Parts: sequence; structure tokens; C-alpha cells
Amino acid sequence: MQPPVFLADRAALESDVVVLSGSEGRHAATVRRLRPGERIDITDGAGLVAECVVAGPGPSGLELTVRARRLVPWPDPAVTVVQAIPKGDRGELAIEEMTEVGVDRIVPWAAARCVPVWHGGRGERSLAKWRLTAREAAKQSRRAWIPEISDVASAGQVAQLIAKATCAIVLEPGAVDGLARLGLPESGDLLVVVGPEGGITDEEGATFRAAGATACRLGPTVLRTSTAGAVAAAILLTRSGRWS
Repeated sequence: MQPPVFLADRAALESDVVVLSGSEGRHAATVRRLRPGERIDITDGAGLVAECVVAGPGPSGLELTVRARRLVPWPDPAVTVVQAIPKGDRGELAIEEMTEVGVDRIVPWAAARCVPVWHGGRGERSLAKWRLTAREAAKQSRRAWIPEISDVASAGQVAQLIAKATCAIVLEPGAVDGLARLGLPESGDLLVVVGPEGGITDEEGATFRAAGATACRLGPTVLRTSTAGAVAAAILLTRSGRWS
């Protein structure tokens, strides 16, 4: 059985004894009921992993002895998913699935046909939920890197991201080309745009193609916006060799 993963600041991981405090420490001690001698991995969510053994409870939290450290490099090629904002809790579902699959960056997109509108306090709360979901899913899936969740982007900002990407794809059910057969670069940034349930508008599609994106379909069926990103990422990760 693989050891559980918890999060701590990088500065804490540089000590030979790591004190896991706060909510992470409480979860390890009271929910997971970790005992002295048990293995546990601690990561800063930015590539550094400390392989530890539980020493026991301390005055400030659960004390861990570091046995080894390793630095996991930033993935290459890196996968970014531009996710149109879904309704209800489907947004958190999409983040959870994409994090578990291995997506490196997620960009919330306020598409023209999105039903939710992220403005003011609502937008801040929703973005915080996405980031918390990514954090927890990264721990569950034993990732050394927590996916970056950017601020909400407009169509114009998405077009700028497309122009900078090494390879950019817009998922369109009626596209001629299939994602599974698209030629991919060996290195760089792979970007996938996932539209809302109502689809992207003609204007959005034209803007993205003008910026350099290729329209692709996933397969013969139409997926929900909350699952399409994870499926597309799985295809890219398999074909790029990251899933080998």
C-alpha cells in the first residue's frame, strides 16, 4: 500500500523533522490515525516530496522524521485545460477529474453560453472552491504538483493563451479531425479548450482558430463539459508518453 500524501510549506520540508500542524496534522492524526513508524509523504505542491516516517505527536502537531527527499520536475509536455464554467457542482467534478488524470493548469473560462456568472463575491467563492478541490484531489492522486487554477478568463484572454501554446485544440463535436490522430509536439505546452453545454459560439470559434487553435472531436459521442476535459487530457497524456 502506498503511503498517504499531505501538504506542507517548502520551508518545513527542508528540516530533518517535519511538524504537520493545522488541518493537515489533525487529519493525519485523528482521521487517518497514523501511528509511529508508519510511512507518509509530504509535498509542498510545487514538486518537492519528503519521504517521512511518523515519529509521534508533538506540542505543535504530528512530528515526522524525513528519510529522503526528491524533486519532481515540472511535466513536459504540460497540459492546460481551458474549462468553460459549468452549472452547479459540475465545476468541482471537472476539477477533481482533471487533477486526478494529470492536468497541470486549469483556466476557468466565462464563455458566452455559460449559465453561471462569476462576478464579485460569488466569483471569488467559486474560484476558491475550485482551488480547494484541486488541492484535495492532488493529495488523493499522490501528485507532487498541485494544478494551477488561474483567474477567470475572457474569450480574448483565452485567444492569447492559444497563441502562446505549442499546440492548441478546441473541442468541437462536429470537427473533421479526431484528437486521437492529431500530430503532437514532443515538448512544450498543450492547451485544450472545453466549451459550455450549449457549445462555443461561431464568433468564439473563429477567434480561437485565428489565434492558432485546431478544432478536434473526441469521438462519436458528445460528452458533458464536466467530463470532456479529463477525457481529452487522458488522450494527450497517453499519446505524449507521460502515461507510459
